[in-house]
Amino acid sequence: MSNTFFMSNTIFIVWRESIEAMLVIGILYTWLKNQACDNPVEARTGMRFLWAGVVAGIVLASALAFIMLSIQSELAGEALEDFQIAIMLIAAVLIVQMVLWMRRHGRTLKSDLESGLQRAREQANWWGMSTLAAIAVGREGAETVIFLYGAGLANNHGLMSFIVSAASGFMLAFLTFWLLSRSTRFFSWRLFFRFSETLLLLLAAALVIDGVDRMIGLGWIPAVIDPVWNSSFLLDDSSRLGGVVASFTGYRSQPALTILLTYISYWIVVGVLLQRSSQSASVKKRGCS
Repeated sequence: MSNTFFMSNTIFIVWRESIEAMLVIGILYTWLKNQACDNPVEARTGMRFLWAGVVAGIVLASALAFIMLSIQSELAGEALEDFQIAIMLIAAVLIVQMVLWMRRHGRTLKSDLESGLQRAREQANWWGMSTLAAIAVGREGAETVIFLYGAGLANNHGLMSFIVSAASGFMLAFLTFWLLSRSTRFFSWRLFFRFSETLLLLLAAALVIDGVDRMIGLGWIPAVIDPVWNSSFLLDDSSRLGGVVASFTGYRSQPALTILLTYISYWIVVGVLLQRSSQSASVKKRGCS
């Protein structure tokens, strides 16, 4: 994967994960601000616990990044290749799981969080809210670390490139969150999640295909027929444009039969899971109404 592809993936992943964390923290922050009119002392206490939870979540994510990079530095050769393949597949599973979770809980996320905060306030349990904030930030941060590693962080693309890409993704996330929070005419949370979940599922497909491609190269699994076809004359995955498409979707201009069957199987499984998740969300919505 070239440096350009890695930077584009980094920007997208940081953008998407940062917005999810901002959404949860924004809901908690808004709820506390609304409580300030009734009990300013409690609200100030809650704010301190909220930001303490955010810091704790950042520390947790940073610790995971340190552990993963430390493990990588201790591995070499085939062991390192095995570790990277495992992280690619784990990242793909986590991406799909995250999309399914948002499908099931996205509509009731705000009300669920606010009811939990109300219980914490009644029980004077601000540690519960701090833990919620830490989990929200830590979860998104941990997923970001795993996704970035699976998408190419393990390959030496340069620290400066990563910092610039991550900072760009975060600033873009902040701008997007600001626009979504203040405008529903041209932007909406529903549209944002539908658009970004499509890109995430394509990225997960690319990670699965990349992992399977590496396993074929290592001789773990057979290619069966290689290639099934050659569409390089239409779009070569070694070209700049083709490489971007391959990086985000798993496209191969000369796919082996194993790659093709894996790609088809992935979308069949994802389609079934999305359908079940949507049905579950509909049942939950009817139950709450």
